[in-house]
Amino acid sequence: MIITLAPRNANLMQCLTGLTLHMISTSIDQLLNTLPQVGKVTWIGLRPERRAEMLVVDSVEAALGQGLVGDRYAGRSGKREVTLIQAEHLAVIASLVGLSECSPTLLRRNIVVAGLNLLALKDKHFWVGESKLEFTGLCHPCSFMEETLGKGGYNAMRGHGGITARVLESGLIKLGDSVTAITQKRT
Repeated sequence: MIITLAPRNANLMQCLTGLTLHMISTSIDQLLNTLPQVGKVTWIGLRPERRAEMLVVDSVEAALGQGLVGDRYAGRSGKREVTLIQAEHLAVIASLVGLSECSPTLLRRNIVVAGLNLLALKDKHFWVGESKLEFTGLCHPCSFMEETLGKGGYNAMRGHGGITARVLESGLIKLGDSVTAITQKRT
């Protein structure tokens, strides 16, 4: 059935249009804030200095206003205190550059997380172990990926480089820790 509104019902039409837009907006907001998945920290690495070999660790202290203790970015830009990448993207990157696997040490990210779409954390605060972090942006690849991954490494990383975050509350991050959006209750 089609309902045609006459010009005399213009106010009703505006009201219905506004209601429809509000319903769509509310629905999108609900979808963006529905994140029942809980990630798991599967790898932790620190970059002691530029181009230095990554230090693989079982735990690290995330310090407010500093980042990860022992990482070269500690105390620098507040937007890149911590870098995280999805474990599921390692196989994608490896495939794109023709490797059988891709070690996180090659990618120079701090934390590998399995089981959670990190992009779903956009504009959110989240827990990683005992530390509260804030999503600050995408972690774009640098030209060093051409050296570490080979020709095409930079482009293989595009869209798969993970995210950057800043520390809002200090705390210990350990292998096996949960990664949860703040919209969820902590377990």
